[in-house]
Amino acid sequence: MRVPRLRDRDIPTRIPTPLIDAGVVTLAGLDIWFNPLTDKPLGVAVSVIGCAALLLRRRFPLLVVALTLPVALIQGALVAPFVALYALGVRSRDRRLLAACIVVSSVIGALPSPLDEDPGDIGGTLVYLAYTIATSAVPVLLGQLVQTRHELKRRLVEIEDGKEHERVLHAQAILAQERAQLAREMHDVVSHQVSLIAVQAGALQVAAGDARTREAARTIRSLSVGTLDELRTMVTLLRSSGDDTTDLAPQPTLADLRNLVKSSGIEVKLSGELPLAVGTPAQRALYRTVQEALTNVRKHAPGASATVELWHDGKCVGVTVTNTAPSRPSLPLPGARQGLVGLQERADILHGSFTSGPTGDGGFQVRMKLPILTE
Repeated sequence: MRVPRLRDRDIPTRIPTPLIDAGVVTLAGLDIWFNPLTDKPLGVAVSVIGCAALLLRRRFPLLVVALTLPVALIQGALVAPFVALYALGVRSRDRRLLAACIVVSSVIGALPSPLDEDPGDIGGTLVYLAYTIATSAVPVLLGQLVQTRHELKRRLVEIEDGKEHERVLHAQAILAQERAQLAREMHDVVSHQVSLIAVQAGALQVAAGDARTREAARTIRSLSVGTLDELRTMVTLLRSSGDDTTDLAPQPTLADLRNLVKSSGIEVKLSGELPLAVGTPAQRALYRTVQEALTNVRKHAPGASATVELWHDGKCVGVTVTNTAPSRPSLPLPGARQGLVGLQERADILHGSFTSGPTGDGGFQVRMKLPILTE
């Protein structure tokens, strides 16, 4: 029968385990040494086996109880059976098994030794049986008490851990709610007002006759457009969970475009340059266009090559990404075209244009065009 038992680390002790084992074995040996019922070889052998078996009480408590019963029967030992029953009481949760061990140990302890020439009378045996029942029940009950104490201690730790986890989840829920509310306010109120500022500044730039007024309007419009892009990024960050630290990384610009092309995993030809006057929001939009286009090539056009062309005509800057037809069938990967929708939104915010569609040779082309904000 397999006895359910606690793990050793569930029963903490301050005294080193080897020292405790040595003390227990020594005490059991002294109990037999000073109160032996016989000095015959069988009695000595049983005593040695019973005392040595106490070293295994943590791993095999039921087996140790069985090995100490002959010591109680032949030598009348008390310490060895007491320790074995206590170890079983600490580790076993089977109440029927514990009760059976108490009864068997009591009967074995009350019976006269088979090596004793004077077995005694039956009356004395019955009286001694009551004594052995008490001495067998006490270590088991004590072990059960210790087991209950350890279980209660673990339950308290689990309850405290559960409460702490609930507190953390509650705090995260409150934080997420506040972040979502702040994101809504920024999107619905601040972004709308900044958009109106950009529109009014653009109208003033066109209608103003004074050069200084047009320059001021151009500056206001440029700052408004940049602020809108930053607000969009901040709203995205606020709506995210905040667990991914990559969301807080610096946003890429065209300076990172060559690294993007090299790490794309496909054959890409990069050509063209842009003037230094291109602002950060426009650079970020062009970078995201190339990134999304190359990602789509890798997903939906396996084996195809691509060309990335940066261009400008004095008034506008843009990028065109064109890929050839795939050389092998693509896997049916899911796609909701949200990436292209996001690029269209970026172009609209920056008052540019965005187009995408298939080419005549079976490829696909993505093109973004953004105005250069000058006088």
